[in-house]
Amino acid sequence: MRLILLGPPGAGKGTQAGRLVAAHGIVQLSTGDMLRAAVAAETEVGLKVKDVLTRGELVSDDLICSIISDRIDQADCAKGFILDGFPRTIAQADALGELLEKKNQRLDAVVQLKVDEGILLERIETRARESAEVRSDDNAESLKKRLAVYNEQTAPLIQYYGERNMLMTVDGMKSVDEVAAEIDTILSTV
Repeated sequence: MRLILLGPPGAGKGTQAGRLVAAHGIVQLSTGDMLRAAVAAETEVGLKVKDVLTRGELVSDDLICSIISDRIDQADCAKGFILDGFPRTIAQADALGELLEKKNQRLDAVVQLKVDEGILLERIETRARESAEVRSDDNAESLKKRLAVYNEQTAPLIQYYGERNMLMTVDGMKSVDEVAAEIDTILSTV
């Protein structure tokens, strides 16, 4: 099973991906997690990524595609994977399609977590208060920048995957369990 979780920052993609990993024995490929790991390791790439993430900007397509390609080739991805935070642009979606085609793979579904962006700020602030590890981008100013980038560059993927009959939408404003049930219903049809 190869999936994309699509939605703005704070929509719950990471939460749902974690649940799907446990339920289906697949791997979550969170570009954010992969990039934060590079930052934590203080590699040359990690230091560049840190600066970009702090500004609420996107990491280059070439770097992200390379990271994803290498990760998909690892043995633990044989049963499938969930892409969380990738693709973020039409160019990345095209690159992903080409990448999967070269590997003789395809996406099974793109699940959009549709949310009220007005409530996302509350979610981010709550996450920042309750989390033991506060992300550097968990604040109102960064969220506003991230939402603007999402709406400009990533939201067009809704139409992109919709036109390819791959998009399935769930109400991300429901409880975590209700969202999970809707996703399970969708995945039972793919």
